[in-house]
Amino acid sequence: MFVGMPIINPNEQHRPSPSKEEVEGILVTIIPRFQILIALLAGTGPRIGEALGLKVEDLTDDCRVLRVRRSLWCRKEQAPRTSNAIRIIDVHETLARALRAYTAGKTGLLFATKKGKPLGQRNVLHALLKAGGTCGFHGFRRFRTETLRKERIPEDLIKLWVGHASKTVTALYAEGLREHQDWRQDWCARAGLRFNLPGSIGVNVFEMKIAVNA
Repeated sequence: MFVGMPIINPNEQHRPSPSKEEVEGILVTIIPRFQILIALLAGTGPRIGEALGLKVEDLTDDCRVLRVRRSLWCRKEQAPRTSNAIRIIDVHETLARALRAYTAGKTGLLFATKKGKPLGQRNVLHALLKAGGTCGFHGFRRFRTETLRKERIPEDLIKLWVGHASKTVTALYAEGLREHQDWRQDWCARAGLRFNLPGSIGVNVFEMKIAVNA
């Protein structure tokens, strides 16, 4: 009231998320070098800054688990927005397979420019809109959360994967479950991706161009 801001009713807020068809259409249409980034956003649900801040060493060797340790804002590294944002996210085998192909022989930032510099959110957003995206980056995060809830994944595990705070004492007691990787990945397999990946996804576009020119 002091600054004259309007009262926000959460029930009236517009929270769009893409459909399965829209996600698949974007993956087919978007610039190939951004395919794996969009697939990661839709298939694991990190914030865009967290995804752009990922490094190859944040993935396990089999790419079945990624660790969120940092975020990028204006191409500069910073700590994640909350303590809950520092977390592990299990990756479905279908997406992990594409990540293994993408990371082969790669070091440093997972998503970077040809010179290895951080990607700018604005450039990626421009490519996303050009490919037909209508929900912005956060729409993919909602898409993943909706997928997990539709598949009845335990709420404590959803909060772990998306980086939301636990509000109850019972949920705090359940934090030890994050140490049970087999249990987490069993639920990850049950949830699936809810979208299909293009056959070419995961190919290192820059290396592919070098091979063709050679």
